[in-house]
Amino acid sequence: MTEPVLPGKLIAVEGLDGSGKSTQINLVHQWLSGLGCKVYFSEWNSSDIVKDATRRGKKKQLLTPTTFSLIHATDFADRYERHILPMLKGGYIVLCDRYVYTAFARDRVRGCSAPWLRKLYGFARTPDITFYFRVPLDVALGRLIEGRTRLKYFEAGMDMGFSPNVQESFRIFQGLVMEEYERMADEYGFTIVDATLPIPDQQEYVREQIQARIELQDFKQRMHT
Repeated sequence: MTEPVLPGKLIAVEGLDGSGKSTQINLVHQWLSGLGCKVYFSEWNSSDIVKDATRRGKKKQLLTPTTFSLIHATDFADRYERHILPMLKGGYIVLCDRYVYTAFARDRVRGCSAPWLRKLYGFARTPDITFYFRVPLDVALGRLIEGRTRLKYFEAGMDMGFSPNVQESFRIFQGLVMEEYERMADEYGFTIVDATLPIPDQQEYVREQIQARIELQDFKQRMHT
């Protein structure tokens, strides 16, 4: 089914935890705002409607893979209907730090079927650009360890029982997530960014891609005098 044309544009970033995608999308946000563009930012798992339920479920380790997936889908659906879609209809450039592909990768590794996941998120439109920040596992792990005192339980896939060692569990879980991303790269036409490059080089490439594919002048806010 052909998606209706909307005046706004949707840009998503995907990648492993520690890939640096959040740093890059935040820099894009600052850049577009500085140009005077109408821009809106949204991040994964941030809806108030399910935040408490997610936190309680994670803390008590009550979530099955299917429940986990459905909660994230509810979170995304709420943000999509309340914020992302209205902003696209309003002619904004919408930036998403993670999109449905995060669920396709993580939830698939946790045992949910790929067709079921794609149907579950079938309401979401395809981004105009999806940047996939490709990074070796050890680099991603090193960045996370350097940035904080410990790895998070679920980002390390500790709920899957791969290994009692959190770093080893991270390598196994995120390695499987990476395999899912690599499979999706061609299927969904990801724009691949070498996330081992210096931050300014990555940002330069990302901006070049955006400028080549989106007419930014159309999104600059008119100043009233």
